[in-house]
Amino acid sequence: MTVVRVLIVDDDALVRVGLRTIVDAEPDLEVVAEAGDGSEVPPLVARHRPDVVLMDVRMPDVDGIQATRHLLATAAAPPRVIVVTTFENDDHVYDALRAGASGFLLKRARPAEVVDAIRLVARGDSLLFPAAIRRLVAARGGTADRRTARLTAREAEVLRLMAAGLSNAEIAERLVVGAETVKTHVGNVLGKLGARDRVQAVITAYESGFVTPAG
Repeated sequence: MTVVRVLIVDDDALVRVGLRTIVDAEPDLEVVAEAGDGSEVPPLVARHRPDVVLMDVRMPDVDGIQATRHLLATAAAPPRVIVVTTFENDDHVYDALRAGASGFLLKRARPAEVVDAIRLVARGDSLLFPAAIRRLVAARGGTADRRTARLTAREAEVLRLMAAGLSNAEIAERLVVGAETVKTHVGNVLGKLGARDRVQAVITAYESGFVTPAG
């Protein structure tokens, strides 16, 4: 059995204890280290090589946004980052997602939601909440982005379905095509948009007006 290695980063010791208890209760998950601030993340990642980082978005010295951005820009094989936050409509969450986080979890999430999220991002997927992203983008307003004009008609269709929260399997069923075909289209969309993952692609889709928050 492959064990997913997890780093917990939060300035609240009680939150860290709670998350460690949830994670270590699962046979396929293991907390390899803890940190109380984002400044501690780079050396811990280098030493313990976690697969997933649970990153508090608000910390006193180096917050989760700065830590995520630095980690993804400098680590040779960066882990996936899940932002942990109190409020889903927090601007800090939006900035962390734009910095490259693979999704976010609320601190009031149930234990099953926490472990499911870790397993999801560990296997390379994104923890995508389209409704929350719509609200975050709507509050900020969109900006023009010419990258969406590079998409073919089918790639554009795939991006709209991604923005609606559909998985590759659901997109394949909707378009009546094979799963590998959808995977290829998704890869092309990410490449043309310069997006690291589905979350970043969907944010670009909303920010550019390619998909509207109202729709």
